[in-house]
Amino acid sequence: MAQGEQREQQHDQQYERYQGGSPEAERLVFERLAKELMEVQIRNGRAAGGGVSRAFHAKAPLAVENARLRFHDDLPADLRVGFARPGAEYPAIVRLSNASGIRQGDGSPDLRGAAVRVRVTERESHDLLATSHPVSHARDAREFVAFARAMAGARTPLQKAFGLFVKLPLAVGLVTANRMRRTVRAATRHTVTSLAAETYFSRGAVLWGAAGPVRYLLRPAPGTAPALPPDRKDPDFLHREIAQRLARTDVVFELCVQRFVDERRTPVEDASVEWAHAPVVPVARLTVPSQDVDEARARAAAERIDALSFNPWYTTDEFRPLGNINRARKAAYRASSAHRQGLAFVTPEPLRNRLLAPPASAAFGLLNRYVPWHRLPLPLSLLNLVFLRRTLRRRNLIDTEPREAPPKAQPVPEPPPERLRTERSYDGTYGDLSDPRMGAVGATFGRNLKPDYRPGLFDTPNPVTVSRALLDRDRFLPATSLNVLAAAWIQFQVHDWVNHRRHAPGGPSVEVPLPPGGAPWHNTPGGPAERVMRFADNVGVEVPGGRPPVLFGNTVSHWWDGSEVYGGDERTARLLREPDGGAGLRLEDGHLPVGPQGIPLTGFQDNWWMGLSAMHTLFAREHNAVCEALRAEYPSMGEERVHQTARLVVSALIAKIHTVEWTPAILATEAIDLALRTNWQGPPRNWLDQLGLWLFEAHSLKGIPRTLPDHHAAPYSLTEDFVTVYRMHPLIPDDFELCEHHFGQRLETVELADIQGGAAEPRIRKTGLANTLYSFGIAHPGAITLHNFPRALQHFERDGEIIDLSVVDLVRTRRRGVPRYNDFRAGLHRRRIRSFEELTENAETLTRLKEVYRSVDEIDTVVGLFAENPPTGFGFSDTAFRVFVLMASRRLQSDRFLTVDYRPEVYTPLGIDWVEKGGMKSVILRHCPELAALLPRDASAFAPWRTVRPTADGGSDD
Repeated sequence: MAQGEQREQQHDQQYERYQGGSPEAERLVFERLAKELMEVQIRNGRAAGGGVSRAFHAKAPLAVENARLRFHDDLPADLRVGFARPGAEYPAIVRLSNASGIRQGDGSPDLRGAAVRVRVTERESHDLLATSHPVSHARDAREFVAFARAMAGARTPLQKAFGLFVKLPLAVGLVTANRMRRTVRAATRHTVTSLAAETYFSRGAVLWGAAGPVRYLLRPAPGTAPALPPDRKDPDFLHREIAQRLARTDVVFELCVQRFVDERRTPVEDASVEWAHAPVVPVARLTVPSQDVDEARARAAAERIDALSFNPWYTTDEFRPLGNINRARKAAYRASSAHRQGLAFVTPEPLRNRLLAPPASAAFGLLNRYVPWHRLPLPLSLLNLVFLRRTLRRRNLIDTEPREAPPKAQPVPEPPPERLRTERSYDGTYGDLSDPRMGAVGATFGRNLKPDYRPGLFDTPNPVTVSRALLDRDRFLPATSLNVLAAAWIQFQVHDWVNHRRHAPGGPSVEVPLPPGGAPWHNTPGGPAERVMRFADNVGVEVPGGRPPVLFGNTVSHWWDGSEVYGGDERTARLLREPDGGAGLRLEDGHLPVGPQGIPLTGFQDNWWMGLSAMHTLFAREHNAVCEALRAEYPSMGEERVHQTARLVVSALIAKIHTVEWTPAILATEAIDLALRTNWQGPPRNWLDQLGLWLFEAHSLKGIPRTLPDHHAAPYSLTEDFVTVYRMHPLIPDDFELCEHHFGQRLETVELADIQGGAAEPRIRKTGLANTLYSFGIAHPGAITLHNFPRALQHFERDGEIIDLSVVDLVRTRRRGVPRYNDFRAGLHRRRIRSFEELTENAETLTRLKEVYRSVDEIDTVVGLFAENPPTGFGFSDTAFRVFVLMASRRLQSDRFLTVDYRPEVYTPLGIDWVEKGGMKSVILRHCPELAALLPRDASAFAPWRTVRPTADGGSDD
């Protein structure tokens, strides 16, 4: 840690005490309280009959941009810090407001507030926030939010009384509620006749450089004229009074500070105690110049100011806020501001759901001890999945991104770029407008389970031994309900979602010792025989305290944004487009242009083979087809807008295909098909399903694209556990038969090595896209099980290294701290296994498991997931499925372009229609219409296609 940071923390520790014992523990509390304030905004908005407004200080009788703050010439020497210099003068924005979060008449009992933004330079400003009572009704942020929730939406005297005398005591206790009520009564019984005649107190402390903590206040300058008796029936009398006053003269306040004395008389953490023993020291004058605040220019300025977000943390380190309430303000004000501006969202849970869901969830948990969810009758199994997902959302979303704790001062943030409100960035920034880095390239992988990092067991048991005994493909085991397009599809998707950065060859590497007696390994082409396997290590993210690298960044964005097609940065994206800024993607005779290594130019090129080439070619063509349709429908639309809209459409179509076609194909049960279609379209129109969701999870009564974004328990990211369950390499066969689709004639039989890397593109151009799709459509992939890992992937060259991917999969999972199988299973709320026999009934597998592992707790995650007997119809294990249940809806629900911004105004009506009516079959037939008769009639394009049987004369026998 830098010396400056150490001094800063030591300085803070003189005055501040963190709730929960640490800045990080306190941060988690504040994040929860911020969400609760967003719910307060919604209730206040409903009460006011409008949309979401400020959580507090909703109505501003005065807002001006042309105020000035000037420090006194005789500013005390020890207060001359930063921008506080004798005689220095700065422009300021001033907003004087009523404190309530509901816009009401100025005569209503209420506090008043002042928000001042002092502009020092283009990048430096200081927000000063104050309220017209010396102390807060709340000691800390928890009490403050409890009061806000108790009074949310209260307009009538009866509603306010119920909040004060029933809700508040239930939230904070009777003694605390009594104290808070007394403070509020004392603050609001004061009659306000003019905002210019009020004194405004910061209530919380701020640092004033080396002078230490101060509280500040704004009081009327000497000579301020008293107000005339107001017409209290006029709901806007405070505005009229100050408008009339400003029409005649300036309005001037003195900025004063009170210095910290000691923790008893001037506490920093307790905002409910007045600093009565601290002398008031004037330091500056704030002048609002005489003007007509009702003219058009002034009204426009007031509207601009109303749209601003004030936050005491918009300052510099020398003036950072102090104390619990002030520390909470950064997260709270940021969240409520983003909510008000439509950048962040919250979906309150109905009371019936909050009351009924927990006991129902517990009942299903008890039932599942005896009857697994997939063996229940269909309506119950669907409801069971709802409660399983609720549990997983609450307990299995772990944020790993290093967060700011304690909060730090910052400049006023720039608003989101206007163009990124309606188009995706290439690197994933601004996927969430309120948190620009969420899910972007470089953002860390989250966790569904706490990491279990055990370096002492990295090589126990030896991963090469595990691979040879349990993963080696003894014979090809097909998945007969699928075709090879399903295998190509999932790799196509994984390339969009996840990629760990590796060190360059020759850099830090992993060494795996070979077991005794085995053949040696060549780590590089033509390299020496060695007794270790060696491959590039992942690049970890540094974490505080020099802890081991269990945190890794994603080199692609976490969002479902088609980055495998379009690229993850603007330079790549521009390279892939038609020349001269054309909207389409570059194609050569319908195929992707080839790069210098023989691999096509596209968004993601790793691990290239003919199946990937088919997918990339198909969706590059689809992008161009969308562009052509947009140009025809909207002739005035520019090429950049056409391109960006087509990106949105194709990305959403890909997400829909994966949700309602690929996943139900690999999890072939009626319950999963209905559940995933519900994710996209909403539940079936039968009263039982509708009633169940209405009672327990009303949020699911609509398809996710018709809801608001919701990250649930943690900011959005994909997870290391998600990466683990998507290790589906057994899907890849070792050899393929390429056929032509007209007569079913075999063209050639090839091995994976023959259609891999630079060899893929010549082969697909020779074969043709239609024949390639047909060949893969009639062939089965491998089953996701033990003893079925592709031989071709156990010895292939990548980046100048020869690797065994089966060994790499085991090693990566261990080194990334993913728990071993039994802990993984238990962490996903399944009963632990106590014996190898509980995992599998296969006698040969049992023997090998017992030879390799000393106990069931040693079993590797990947091995256990492959060994499980899956539910009927499932292509993979129930344990892996639980990560799918959680993350399948999360990838949609978190993404604003698949929720609140999935609308005609952004996608165009044509774009929405394209996604809603489209699917994998429509994509294939748009570009290969000759395949129409071969696609499955009553199944997805990922089910086996009809095979054309060749006849002796070279024709076909249908």
